[in-house]
Amino acid sequence: MAPTPPSKVTSPVKLAHVVLQTNKYKEMVDFWTTFLGAKVVLDNGFLAFLTYDDEHHRIAIAGPPGLKNKDPTSSGLSHIAFTFADLNSLTTAYAQRKDQGIEPFWCINHGTTTSMYYHDPDGNEIETQIDNFEDNQEATKYMMSPAFVQNPFGVEFNPDDLLFRVRSGEDPMSIKKRPDIGPRSRLTERTIPPPSLAPVL
Repeated sequence: MAPTPPSKVTSPVKLAHVVLQTNKYKEMVDFWTTFLGAKVVLDNGFLAFLTYDDEHHRIAIAGPPGLKNKDPTSSGLSHIAFTFADLNSLTTAYAQRKDQGIEPFWCINHGTTTSMYYHDPDGNEIETQIDNFEDNQEATKYMMSPAFVQNPFGVEFNPDDLLFRVRSGEDPMSIKKRPDIGPRSRLTERTIPPPSLAPVL
């Protein structure tokens, strides 16, 4: 008699790494090293392992010959997301990247997270975020609320305004609270709103 299969597949303990194939090898290695403040563990000219924490590699860049340019209209992975510890870390990294010429193309408070989205040299999307709630239970509760059902996408913000608010010492909970703009059933153009008149400190 065959054994009864388990009702649920055993889950992994963590997500280990992401591998990106590219025909812009050096440009991608340089970008991701700068973007993540990463250390290059290996770079042999066609394969690079990068890490920024206790894992031996979090991002790998592979440059096999004969690859075509990425087609942004094809189905596939939407984006990779990285979580920061707090608003200060998120906005500090934003300012540091901006100094390196790397700027987000979309900044939005989803409600569950405050997020900034970037493109790498191949057009892959990268999300940098902080959690807006203290725990996952509170975030899940918010995702079931009428406000989130009406608008599951969020509210855009200007990153320089966010940086100003953080550096001005505004309460983080006030900054992370998503404004209520009513129903929003789809995304149209993903842009960053113009900055307010507040100067960046």
